[in-house]
Amino acid sequence: MEENKKKLFGAKGEAERKAGEEKSPEQKNPKEKKTLKQEIFEWIMVFVVAAALAFVVRTFIFEPVRVDGSSMLNTLTDSDFMIATKFDYLLGDPERFDIVICHYPNTDDGMYRVKRVIGMPGETIELRNGDLYVNGEYVEQDFDMTANSTNFGPLTVQDGHYFVLGDNRNNSKDSRHPMVGALPRKMVKGHVRAVVFPFSNMRIIED
Repeated sequence: MEENKKKLFGAKGEAERKAGEEKSPEQKNPKEKKTLKQEIFEWIMVFVVAAALAFVVRTFIFEPVRVDGSSMLNTLTDSDFMIATKFDYLLGDPERFDIVICHYPNTDDGMYRVKRVIGMPGETIELRNGDLYVNGEYVEQDFDMTANSTNFGPLTVQDGHYFVLGDNRNNSKDSRHPMVGALPRKMVKGHVRAVVFPFSNMRIIED
């Protein structure tokens, strides 16, 4: 009888011990509640990281740009939203007929202009009744520009500079203008690759 009681109480004690060991980690190590300062710090870090990533993307990879005006008709229309890549001009230089985003000299508005590269460094550029001549030789302009009978030049592009024009030659402030001229390489910032909005105009840009 005494032996049976010992077994009973021993089994009960063993069961209680196991039950204690099976308590959930939350019960044994209750999670510390974050303080308001910790919450604020974490949110600040989220915004800082997001801002840093956005800066890297827009500086070195690509940037969305909106067309402002009619200077690139018929290729691009007013208020088209485009994607311009930047990494390719970090690794190389613009080529003839690239559509580019660029800054203009003598302006501090921070706005990008959208133009097409026509003349390369050291070349002599001339427009005769709308036709393009480079170093005296005719060059076909195989893109959808507006009809024009523009005459300009001849003009020799400085080394390290690019001569840019709008596709709408009749209504474009570009390298023909004395306040603009050929652009230094550092002012050519990105290569327009696609129109993404409006959806009816969405397409890849072919140079």
